Amino acid sequence: MVRTGIGIAVAFALILIAAAAFALPNDLTVFKTAYNPKEGTALASAACLTCHAKMPPTKDLNPYGKDFMGKGRNAAALKAIESLDSDKDGFSNIAEINAGTLPGDPASKPK
Repeated sequence: MVRTGIGIAVAFALILIAAAAFALPNDLTVFKTAYNPKEGTALASAACLTCHAKMPPTKDLNPYGKDFMGKGRNAAALKAIESLDSDKDGFSNIAEINAGTLPGDPASKPK
């Protein structure tokens, strides 16, 4: 009886961990659906670095990721931060996205 309870608790914990692991790729899907980054650009190959400060992705977000998180982590949040310059490099987020550069990295900017 006790083993069954422990087994159920372990199974439940694994389900929660799996759900958390699949949450972040959804953010990238939302981004790619909204903007469809052009192949061959830094943005198209950035994957998790679009919002995260380093790989493998940790909880450390870059400025763009922080702005996205602060607005709700959905398609509306992406639209809400388009006019911002999250990385303070002189280009709006949408200008960087359109150019294929990273809106959260001040070293990556349109030419």
